[in-house]
Amino acid sequence: MKRALISLLQWFDTSSTSVDPEHRDHIDWIRVFPFVAMHIMCLGVFWVGWSPVAVIVAIALYALRMFAITGFYHRYFSHKAFKTSRPVQFFFGLLGSASVQRGPLWWAAHHRHHHVHSDTDEDLHSPVTKSFWRSHMGWFLTNEGFQTHWDRIKDLARFPELRILDRFDLLIPVALATALFGIGGFLEAYYPQLETTAAQMLIWGFFISTTVLFHATVTINSFAHRFGKRRYETRDNSRNNWILALITFGEGWHNNHHFFPGSARQGFHWWEIDVTWYVLRFMASLGLIWDLRTPPARALQPVRSGR
Repeated sequence: MKRALISLLQWFDTSSTSVDPEHRDHIDWIRVFPFVAMHIMCLGVFWVGWSPVAVIVAIALYALRMFAITGFYHRYFSHKAFKTSRPVQFFFGLLGSASVQRGPLWWAAHHRHHHVHSDTDEDLHSPVTKSFWRSHMGWFLTNEGFQTHWDRIKDLARFPELRILDRFDLLIPVALATALFGIGGFLEAYYPQLETTAAQMLIWGFFISTTVLFHATVTINSFAHRFGKRRYETRDNSRNNWILALITFGEGWHNNHHFFPGSARQGFHWWEIDVTWYVLRFMASLGLIWDLRTPPARALQPVRSGR
């Protein structure tokens, strides 16, 4: 009973977590029920139908939150590939938290660990040493995967607003879902010609958009270490995959990234489409971010691995 109560509390306050060493690799189904429910709720589309407004909102929220994950959770918080102000840092940390991919500190801590131990037994989501499903999402659900390792993110932990986002990460997507339901209800009442309902906006704008966003993001764990081409002889099995690069706004150039993780640009050549890089360049032109790191000259003249 005590363990169940702690699991319920962790839905809203991740600081209440503690892990028994004997259960580090176990999945706590009570704690991860909201994540499971998010997938089940997508089936609601068979009852609510669709409308152009609901689908457009779903696509827009996918794009906005994907950029928050790729541009800030990954390239900024995890790798410090550029600099920005504290308000901009918080805004994109908040937007990233709406993705149901935990807080920016948790995300950065696990990703930094991944780069240190990539495709070894210590890598929680390696498809080389783990199964496909474990690398894709199973690791995310374990007690060990739930932890925020503060020793890996001392540079970020000094910001109290980021610690709050990390501690109460579920509240942000709940607020987004509530807002979408309210907007849908407003459109249903005052603009019935749009044929958009509150339930429809909730299912499309939040559940479908968020679920697709999550699975697109984690393909970099499960697919980008298995399928694609290796331009560089890195010590892991990272690969470049142009299809993944398109759906993740540039993250699919994963072998490039593992060769030089500190670059804000992951598509090293002009033909390697990297939407996140284009948006970052635009933000830099507005003065919102600065000191973007780019790949060194040696990265542009690679030695092919032949694999």
